[in-house]
Amino acid sequence: MTSELIVLALVVVTALGFDFTNGFHDTGNAMATSIATGALKPKVAVALSAVLNLVGAFLSVEVALTVTNAVIKIQDKSGAPKPEFLADGGNALLVIVMAGLVGGIVWNLLTWLVGLPSSSSHALFGGLIGAGIAGLGFGGVNWVGDGSKLDGVIGKVILPALMSPFIAAGVAAVGTWLIYKITAGVAKRRTDSGFRWGQIGSASLVSLAHGTNDAQKTMGVITLALIAAGHWSETGSIPFWVKLACALAIALGTYLGGWRIIRTLGKGLVEIESPQGMAAESSSAAVILASSHLGFALSTTHVATGSILGTGIGRPGAEVRWKVAGRMGLAWLITLPAAALVGALMWFIAHSIGGAAGAVVVFAILVVAAVGMWMRSRLQPVGAHNVNDEWSESPADTTRATVDA
Repeated sequence: MTSELIVLALVVVTALGFDFTNGFHDTGNAMATSIATGALKPKVAVALSAVLNLVGAFLSVEVALTVTNAVIKIQDKSGAPKPEFLADGGNALLVIVMAGLVGGIVWNLLTWLVGLPSSSSHALFGGLIGAGIAGLGFGGVNWVGDGSKLDGVIGKVILPALMSPFIAAGVAAVGTWLIYKITAGVAKRRTDSGFRWGQIGSASLVSLAHGTNDAQKTMGVITLALIAAGHWSETGSIPFWVKLACALAIALGTYLGGWRIIRTLGKGLVEIESPQGMAAESSSAAVILASSHLGFALSTTHVATGSILGTGIGRPGAEVRWKVAGRMGLAWLITLPAAALVGALMWFIAHSIGGAAGAVVVFAILVVAAVGMWMRSRLQPVGAHNVNDEWSESPADTTRATVDA
């Protein structure tokens, strides 16, 4: 196996690893409220979400075709890698992409470990931005595009990140208020039963929407790597095996559950009732599907969290735990720079060593970090049978679970 092929293989494996972490990191976006209200049993919820993420990954390629071009200047207008990145089997571009992916994975795992629902999308973009700055300088980052439309990091990443939680919160708050207004005087047992069935439908739609948005990001990264290495030439389409591999990776990650984050979203922000759950999920699905259609690489975590907070605002007398929300907000603010620092560091290590050896060392660092965080998580495990325990300040403050994901 040649040096170029080794680097390409490591990039593909690392990209699928990111897709896998994206799956279990974001399961709670769709299913946390359904699990919290009892609409679905925990393991049934994650299995349903996994299947729908798998299906959703095949429904759109809009995000996949724009994801890397939106953040770093490594592609021309057609989407093909720039000629200067094609030497030595595209090694320069592959190292940047791999370093960025490692930055995204490390941040995903760290925030999962502490139970914080941060954005997998922003972790990926942060890693790519850091690696891009390290390898190309600040001019290598596509900050604003060409100015003719909303584009680049500002238009495609930062502005949607700032706007989407507020839009989702507003929609969910109004929806929740209307639901309680309309059903006032109806027996609670009747509304709970009806809205739990509604939750199953709306949560399923969020999972489908998540597949159409988040699975695309990894498809775009792998396709770009294949083009750089000379193994694909079509900039307007994605190889079928890439679609299938990414769909399976995100579905498998989703099936594992990500129980720590599900617990925080389902129990930590608001004590959710079934009408709120349906309002939150419906709001999330609407915003995510709209963004996928427009090609915005949106954070489903920001949308889901905004929707859940909105239901607390819209329900009279509901308690919103603003301290937990504040910790999430802080994590959102530092996601891009933190992942960027890791991405830049990984690029420097790979570049200093050079060739396939540099990529192998970076991959080994990732494996060691991932195993270390997984072992640390076993000290305070959270699983399907304790995810709905009463909330405490530490979302992982439990000793009864034996299954962790």
